[in-house]
Amino acid sequence: MSAAKIAVQRLSDTIAHELERRILDGALKPGDRLQPERELAAELGVSRPSLREAIQKLVSKGLLHSRQGGGTYVTDRLEAGFTDPWGDMLQKHPNLQADLLEFRAMLESEAAALAARRATDADLERIGEAYARVEALFAEGPSARVFEEQVKADLAFHQTIAEAAHNVMFGHLTASLFRVTHEHIDLNLRHLRRLEEDWLRLRDQHAAIWEAVRSRDADAARVAVRRHIAFVEESMQARAQHEARESRTQLIRRMEKAESH
Repeated sequence: MSAAKIAVQRLSDTIAHELERRILDGALKPGDRLQPERELAAELGVSRPSLREAIQKLVSKGLLHSRQGGGTYVTDRLEAGFTDPWGDMLQKHPNLQADLLEFRAMLESEAAALAARRATDADLERIGEAYARVEALFAEGPSARVFEEQVKADLAFHQTIAEAAHNVMFGHLTASLFRVTHEHIDLNLRHLRRLEEDWLRLRDQHAAIWEAVRSRDADAARVAVRRHIAFVEESMQARAQHEARESRTQLIRRMEKAESH
């Protein structure tokens, strides 16, 4: 592969990242039409072939789509196909991690409060079964052997509570966001399993959520979920700070090594 072609590919990745950022920031909203190719290329200061390649990358991810009659648009549907790219974007856009945690705190805390008020006996039985499974799997510790099952059980526990809220929109939203939430929990647990203390705190938090819902204490259920999400957020921020320090240390070492030669 020629150096020129590699350069074009890297440029298209940079352009795609910028367009993703605009979508995340709300500068490009669901249903918005992109500027004509010539105008957008001029605004970004890039060639039209590089822009075209970047757009195609986002089309293949499901973030953009072309409509009959011309034009490229930001996808405006919360469907399974739309949520697929967000798992990948969680890794590349740190701000999205915080936004998703904030959204989950609002959605899941209110769903838990409603579930505490509205859950039927059958609902409580299902939630109890979901909790028993997540507790049994988490009791095995941060094991790579059962990690994927732990992620699925964690997600199922929260999903079962949302369904017990008996609100069509809660059920619809959590189901629509199933894949991105799965990726989010996967990412969080990969970090939290590094410390046994964090893993034990997760188990305690799941128990607190279940106990509040089972006791039909809406306020306690809401608080338990918010504490759970806040703990995850604090842990992820600590990880980001640690990684930033590690990067700076490695950079300093490389600079010192270069100066010594």
